[in-house]
Amino acid sequence: MTSNDKNFTQSYAILNFYKRLEPDFGLPDNIKIMNPFKDPVAWELVSKFYNKFYNDKHPRILIFGINPGRFGGGITGIPFTDPIVLQEKCGIQNNLPKKSELSAGFIYKMIDEYGGAQKFYSDFFITALSPLGFTRDEINLNYYDDKELLKSSTHFITESINTQLQSFNTTNEICYCLGEGTNFKVFSKLNKEHRFFKNIIPLPHPRWIMQYRRKRVDEFVEVYLEKLRVSPLN
Repeated sequence: MTSNDKNFTQSYAILNFYKRLEPDFGLPDNIKIMNPFKDPVAWELVSKFYNKFYNDKHPRILIFGINPGRFGGGITGIPFTDPIVLQEKCGIQNNLPKKSELSAGFIYKMIDEYGGAQKFYSDFFITALSPLGFTRDEINLNYYDDKELLKSSTHFITESINTQLQSFNTTNEICYCLGEGTNFKVFSKLNKEHRFFKNIIPLPHPRWIMQYRRKRVDEFVEVYLEKLRVSPLN
């Protein structure tokens, strides 16, 4: 897609982006790519989701996670959305095993406080530095957990960011990064080199919150809401 494709709806641009994802880099031994968009069941859910919440030309602010995990975006195709919240919070019925995912639990608690899925997704688009996931020995792997994988996937990551900026109705004034550690460090380095965004606002990663600060979930929801409100759309 080119920047001219911004004349289409956001859902068209998003689905076209996911449909055309073709990783063109080598993988270290024992590492596999997780691409839910090649799975017919996930693709049907992805199509329903984006056609429901993004079938318009309204601009969104981008929020970048790390990469899909096996029990959230890796199975539904929708970042931080497991089969349970997809059905209960987004109103999209599915026959996937109803397993919860920690990060999805936090994100949808925050979305509820924001005003619900319809309101949140009318303002934001959650994506990832790597829109495709990785596993090693059937276990989730972050793109930066393996030095060779990070090096080989960097071009794919930068091209994915570029494509989203060129194809989606968004802004380069601001974006958000889920993860204040390595994900933010890598993103900041790439941004310094390529000048994607004028400002990247880091947020604590949902999984870190749910694993290590679970008693303070409400506090972190407020942290998210406070920072999201500085979005130029609000």
